[in-house]
Amino acid sequence: MGNGVKEATAHLPEDAEPTLHTPRSRKSGRHDVLSSLLSGALAGALAKTAVAPLDRTKIIFQVSSKRFSAKEAFRLLYYTYLNEGFFSLWRGNSATMVRVVPYAAIQFSAHEEYKRVLGRYYGFCGDALPPWPRLLAGALAGTTAASLTYPLDLVRARMAVTPKEMYSNIFHVFIRISREEGLKTLYHGFTPTLLGVIPYAGLSFFTYETLKNLHKEYSGHRQPYPFERMIFGACAGIIGQSASYPLDVVRRRMQTAGVTGFPHTSIVKTMRTIVREEGAVRGLYKGLSMNWLKGPIAVGISFTTFDLMQILLEHLQG
Repeated sequence: MGNGVKEATAHLPEDAEPTLHTPRSRKSGRHDVLSSLLSGALAGALAKTAVAPLDRTKIIFQVSSKRFSAKEAFRLLYYTYLNEGFFSLWRGNSATMVRVVPYAAIQFSAHEEYKRVLGRYYGFCGDALPPWPRLLAGALAGTTAASLTYPLDLVRARMAVTPKEMYSNIFHVFIRISREEGLKTLYHGFTPTLLGVIPYAGLSFFTYETLKNLHKEYSGHRQPYPFERMIFGACAGIIGQSASYPLDVVRRRMQTAGVTGFPHTSIVKTMRTIVREEGAVRGLYKGLSMNWLKGPIAVGISFTTFDLMQILLEHLQG
């Protein structure tokens, strides 16, 4: 892949971005959308699978009142491995893939389309967008993907915090929730998700695109190397997740209320309960240090995979 990437980037104009295309024919436009969907799906699948054990551990702490620490987190990982086996660390990952593959595909593809639309509107077609439209494109992409795939996120959270005996598979989760709690439960916690995804996706895409532009401007290289893309993605993950993390905790509490004993309440009431019982910092930022470990890895893998796949597919098409 390395040689293919080098050959592909060698044919790009000096000011070209592999993920920002100038207007083409309708057929070529459809190909761009399909390549974005494919690249995004692969990026999301690789990133989430790589950090699934850490992700499951973080969710378990988020939905409980137990105090988080790195020692307790790794103890939980260890005892889960001893009691349930190695592959139990990936419990819920099948549900994650069912959600993350369409989510990442939609998010990355939508981001490319929003960049094109905003680029035409602001007169920046073929060039890097200015800061505010760049931030807006990321926020809109995250909002679009979250809105279309939210029930799958709720199912994944339920599977991550429950034993196998309660939910045997993804379809069983849907059936039991619909029968015992009602269909509207599938969108319980959607509002904090939407409020959280706007700064998360907006800042993540904004940071990554900005760092790539600065790299091109000051290094003189057309494209960053893969390890540089990983670093840019890691920075994007830290900034995006830190900004939206309290709403992520609230979202998880609301999603899993039916199985953890917490009452179904509003965003404000859930947040007040967490602050009252666990404190503002310890409660609303519980597990953030683990997110600083897994988030940069996941986002770095995701952005890097997407970019390299786009360059490779563009090279093969050319």
